Amino acid sequence: MNRLRDLVYRLRSGESERRIALDLGIHRGTVRKYHQVARRLGYLEPDAPIPPELDLEAVLGSTPNPPIVASSLEPYRDTVISLLDQGVEIAALFCRLQEDHSYNGSYSSVRRFVRRLRPNVPEVFVRVHRAPGEEAQVDFGPVGQLVDPASGNARTAYAFVATLSYSRHQYAELVFDQKVPTWIALHRRAFQSWGGVPARIVPDNLKAAVLQVLVHDVVLAEGYRRMAEHYGFLISPTRPRTPRHKGKVESGLHYLQRNFMAGQQFADIRQANERLQTWVRERAGTRDHGTTHQPPLALFAQHERAALLALPGVEFTLREIRLAKVHLDCHVTIDGSYYSAPARYCTRTLEAHVGERVVELFDGQTLVATHPRSTQRGQWMTRNEHYPTHKAAFLERTPARCRELAARVGPATFHVVDTLLSDRPLDRLRSVQGILRLQDTVTAKRLEAACARAAYYGDVRYRRIKEILNAALDAEPLPNAVPEPHRPHFAFARVATEFFATVEEASS
Repeated sequence: MNRLRDLVYRLRSGESERRIALDLGIHRGTVRKYHQVARRLGYLEPDAPIPPELDLEAVLGSTPNPPIVASSLEPYRDTVISLLDQGVEIAALFCRLQEDHSYNGSYSSVRRFVRRLRPNVPEVFVRVHRAPGEEAQVDFGPVGQLVDPASGNARTAYAFVATLSYSRHQYAELVFDQKVPTWIALHRRAFQSWGGVPARIVPDNLKAAVLQVLVHDVVLAEGYRRMAEHYGFLISPTRPRTPRHKGKVESGLHYLQRNFMAGQQFADIRQANERLQTWVRERAGTRDHGTTHQPPLALFAQHERAALLALPGVEFTLREIRLAKVHLDCHVTIDGSYYSAPARYCTRTLEAHVGERVVELFDGQTLVATHPRSTQRGQWMTRNEHYPTHKAAFLERTPARCRELAARVGPATFHVVDTLLSDRPLDRLRSVQGILRLQDTVTAKRLEAACARAAYYGDVRYRRIKEILNAALDAEPLPNAVPEPHRPHFAFARVATEFFATVEEASS
């Protein structure tokens, strides 16, 4: 009936039959028939009122509906309903009909028939409004390539956006990664810019915030969980593939990408961030927001700033917790650097609490080791006391330390040690350490006498000193003769000039 009234109105307005047929979806012949009847009854006179819908239908008759062609699947209706009730998908249903019922229609016909039987009901969503200071939503988004001033190379950059749900006021910053330290630092700077902390944070499911997302249980990244405890906010991660659950920050991120980044050129990321902070205050913060119809910055200053939680007196220091296995060299590997642990923990797994400046290794609640965090990959942070005693001795007894210990034993021992280290210190270090360890089984007095005898006869090797002690020759007095000078092993006993004449002698 509405189409009849609209048809008469269009005819009275002088619109062509072709146009009316196109707009109302009626055949031109039908429009022409109605046109003739309406003119005969005077419905097209400018001053005459358009009759009510029921009168038009009684006189003109209802407009014809498009012909409905019966589906080729009507004979299989009961079969299709039965298969759908069993959970069979449309593609499998199509194959069953072909194989079991010799159906020769198209897949599109099956899909249309199923949609007619089981129409999709659109899901209705509820727009949630938050009180001042109740919630902030945070997210990352790609913004293309920006120059890294440290290396001068272009790198993929990301925009971090934190949006307060009540006022829509933002904190935004451009970074090169989405790692946990970056994630934590961005939150700290967002809280500082707002002068407070919202009661709840809604992050996306990136690994810096959420390790594993289950339907009813979320495993949070340890560093992020500890930060939440420090600042006093709650974490409410969104479910996977549900961007509408954080639509406020999604809209803010898209607004930044389209309004700030699109068509812009920056010298590097540092300049881009400087201009971004100005844009947040002077553009994004002062615009008429499409939902609240108020400037976000003004709404934040009037109502939300005072509702935020107070910042704690001590700034949060990141402590990321990882599991690290102690290898047979008494070290764990963290971010490409190596940190020692006591030898008794070899092959066991410890908890590594990775801070911004310190790395701590825990066995349950017991602190095992503490190290300063390395500043670059490949560094070894080793404490010698973590090795077994006999292994640590080699590291502790450096050439300088060996000379110091030898001097405490006596001048002959110092002479032997100094002689060996003067020749090839790295090759002879183990020999020197072995000589000094002999005083653990014999007294320092006997070792001094054995070194004096070895030096007298010009053979200060560890093996010779050990033989002197085993034979108790250290107790025998030395003959009253001038000792032979010590000759380093594998050195020439005679100089080359004894065999070859000099240049002057040969020319004369």
